[in-house]
Amino acid sequence: SRSAMDHQPKFFENLSGAGKAIGVLTSGGDAQGMNAAVRAVVRMGIYVNAKVYFIYEGYQGMVDGGDNIVEVSWESVSSILQVGGTVIGSARCKSFRTREGRLQAAFNLVQRGITNLCVIGGDGSLTGANLFREEWSGLLEELAQKGKIDAEAVKKYAYLNIVGMVGSIDNDFCGTDMTIGTDSALHRIIEVVDAIMTTAQSHQRTFVLEVMGRHCGYLALVSALACGADWVFIPEYPPEEGWEDSMCVKLSENRARKKRLNIIIVAEGAIDCHNKPITSEKVKDLVVQRLGFDTRVTILGHVQRGGTPSAFDRILASRMGVEAVLALLEATPDTPACVVSLSGNQAVRLPLMECVQMTQEVQKAMDEGRFLEAVRLRGRSFENNLNTYKLLSHKRPDAELPKTNFNVAVLNVGAPAAGMNAAVRAAVRVGMTEGHKIFAVIDGFEGFARGKIKEISWGDVGGWTGQGGSILGTKRTLPAKYLEKIADQMRTNNINALMVIGGFEAYLGLLELSAAREKYDEFCVPMVMVPATVSNNVPGSDFSIGADTALNTITDTCDRIKQSASGTKRRVFIIETMGGYCGYLANMGALAAGADAAYIFEEQFDIRELQANVEHLTEKMKTSIQRGLVLRNENCNENYTTDFIYQLYSEEGKGVFDCRKNVLGHMQQGGAPSPFDRNFGTKISAKAMQWISKKLKETYRKGKVFANTDDSVCLLGMRRRNLVFQPVAELKSETDFVHRIPKEQWWLKLRPLMKILAKYKTSYDVSDSGQLEHVAMLPKEAETGAI
Repeated sequence: SRSAMDHQPKFFENLSGAGKAIGVLTSGGDAQGMNAAVRAVVRMGIYVNAKVYFIYEGYQGMVDGGDNIVEVSWESVSSILQVGGTVIGSARCKSFRTREGRLQAAFNLVQRGITNLCVIGGDGSLTGANLFREEWSGLLEELAQKGKIDAEAVKKYAYLNIVGMVGSIDNDFCGTDMTIGTDSALHRIIEVVDAIMTTAQSHQRTFVLEVMGRHCGYLALVSALACGADWVFIPEYPPEEGWEDSMCVKLSENRARKKRLNIIIVAEGAIDCHNKPITSEKVKDLVVQRLGFDTRVTILGHVQRGGTPSAFDRILASRMGVEAVLALLEATPDTPACVVSLSGNQAVRLPLMECVQMTQEVQKAMDEGRFLEAVRLRGRSFENNLNTYKLLSHKRPDAELPKTNFNVAVLNVGAPAAGMNAAVRAAVRVGMTEGHKIFAVIDGFEGFARGKIKEISWGDVGGWTGQGGSILGTKRTLPAKYLEKIADQMRTNNINALMVIGGFEAYLGLLELSAAREKYDEFCVPMVMVPATVSNNVPGSDFSIGADTALNTITDTCDRIKQSASGTKRRVFIIETMGGYCGYLANMGALAAGADAAYIFEEQFDIRELQANVEHLTEKMKTSIQRGLVLRNENCNENYTTDFIYQLYSEEGKGVFDCRKNVLGHMQQGGAPSPFDRNFGTKISAKAMQWISKKLKETYRKGKVFANTDDSVCLLGMRRRNLVFQPVAELKSETDFVHRIPKEQWWLKLRPLMKILAKYKTSYDVSDSGQLEHVAMLPKEAETGAI
C-alpha cells in the first residue's frame, strides 16, 4: 500500500480543519508523555485552522460539561512538554459507562460543535470511545426527541470521528511496538536498579524488585534484560514446575562464581503455571529459607508513573499527536475508529477494535493457560525480548554446550557510545552458547595490531549492561596502516570471525579489511558490524547504539536551561550539540525539548533564515512565553558558528531579549546507557553473533574458514521496521564519505514537525500516513523502533 505512494510526496496543505472542532482528553492511568501528545494535538489542530478544546478530567469532564470543556490557544500548551503525568487530568468515570452519561456527554459536545475526539488512554478508554461513536447518531436523535437540540444540529453533527493514542506505561496494547509512557517507566526502573546494585554489591545482598504490570510483563522483562537480572517472573511466561529448586541452584551457583549481588525482578501480575500468584514476598521468603542469603524487597509502585518523560516518549507522543490530527481531518463516516501506533520507526494507523480484540485475546490465552500463544500474541518484539533474555541469563553447563572450535574476536572502534558494553556482553554470551571461543580485543584496531587480545568468559561480562563508555577501550584508528600486523594476530590467535561494534570508523574499517582480502587470506572470514555512535550517522541503520542516551542528555540539559530562562524573562539560549555533520541529535533534541529552531548541515540555511528566526522570537517575546531555545549542530555551517549566531541574536534582539550560549560537548558521550540503548545493544548484538555462527558453518571447507564474497562482510542495521544484514560494499553508494553521513536520512521527514510545533509555516510530507493497516498484516519481522 505504501510503495506506490512513496514516489509522489503528498503534502497536507490541502487538508484544512476550518469549521472543525477537536476535543482532546486523557483517560485511565496517567503516563509520562501524555502532555507531549496533548501539546501536539492542540498545536497541529490550530495550525490547520481547527478549534481545539481541552476536555478536563477525562470522560468525567465530558459528562459534567461546563468549565471542563474549554477552547484552548497555542500558548495554553506552552511548557507542558517536559511535565510528567497529564495536565488536563484523568479520572475513572462510572457515569460514562451508562447510556444516560453518554447522552449527557453527547449533548455537551454538540453544544460546542465538537465532532472529532482524540482520546489518549489505555484499551478501556479506547473501547469506551468506540462504543460512544457507534451510539452517536442514536444519542443525537434521543436528544432531539427530548427537545434538547434541533433537527438542524442532528444533521450538522451527524458523525463522530475518533482517533486513539495509547498512553500506558505497561506497553500492554497489541498493534504498537511502544505505548506512550513505557520508555519513561523503564528509565525510572533502571535508575532504581542502578542505585540498588551499588548497595547490593557492598553487602553481598539479594534484591527482589517488584515492578508494575498486572497483566503484562513487558516492564519486568525489558528491565531484566537491561540490568542482567538473575531471574524474572512475568504473567505471560510462568516458570515450569519445580522453579523454586532451579532458581535457588542458579542463585547459589552465581554466588559461588564470586558474583556479589543477585537481582530478581517480579511483575506485580506474575503467576505460576497453575495461575497462582507469585509475589515478591514469597520469592524473598524462599531465598531466605533455602539459601540463607541476606534478601531485601523493593516495591517500585507509582514511582514508575512519575517523573519527566524521556526523549523517546516526547518524540513518540509528538509524532502520534500530529498523526492523530491528520487522521481526524481525513476521516469519513465510513472510516473505522483508528489508533495511531508505532511500528519500527513509522507511525501507522490501525483499526481500534482490531487492536482491542487482540489485546483481549492475550488475556484470554493466559486465563486458559495457553502461555506460548500469549507470548506470540504480544508480538514479535516481546517474543524476541523473552528469547534473548533466556539466551543471556542462564549459562548452560559446559558439558551441554556444542564445541565448534571457532574463535571469534569482538572489538570496539570509534568514539565511546553508551550501550557498547551491553552489546559486548551479549556477543560474548551468545557466542559461548553457540560453542565458540570469544576473544576480546582491547583498544580497537590499534590494540589488535599490538596483540592486545585475550579470551573472555561468561562471568567476565557480568554487570556490563549498565556501564557507560567502553570497558574494552576504543580508538578511532583505522586498520589500513596496520594490515600486516592485524593479519599476523588473526593467524597467531586463529581468529575465524570478527564482530566490530562502533561508529563510522568501524564501517570504514570493515571496508578497508574487505579490500585487503586480495592480499591477506586472514581477512577472508565472516565480519559483521553493529552500529554504535552517539551521532547516529552510520549508513544502513536508522538507529545506532548510544544515540538515545545522548538525546536524553541533551533533552535533560535543555529542560534545565528552559527552567533558568523562564526564571529570567525574555532570554534566548543557543545550544551546540555533537554529531559531526549529522544533524540527528540537534534535530531530534529540538523536537524533544520544544526548541524554536535547529540548524543542521543537511538543510542549508542563510542569513535570511537566521533573520526570520530572530523576528519569530521577537514576536514570541510579546506573548506570555518569554523564552527561546535554539539548537545548532556542531558542523552545520563553517561560517555561521555558534559564536556568530550568538552574536547575531544578541545584536538583533537588543531591547527585546538577551542571549546566552552553551556548548554541551563530551557530556553527550558519557553517563549510564538508557534502557533503549541497553536493550537495542543487547538484541542487535545477539542477532549479529547468530549470523556469524551461520556464516562460519557456510564457509567452513576442508578444515578452514574461507569467506571472500561481499555478503560475508555485513552491517546489521534497523531499517524502517526490520533488522537487516547489508553487505558493506553495497552501502558505499548510499554514503557521503566526505561528510561521513548517509545520503538519505529518515529523520529529516520529521523536521517539519519541529517547525510546525514551534509555529512556523512549512510543508509536511504525509505520504507515509493515511493508510489504514490491519493488525494481522503487520510484518512479523517488525523488530523494534522501540526496544
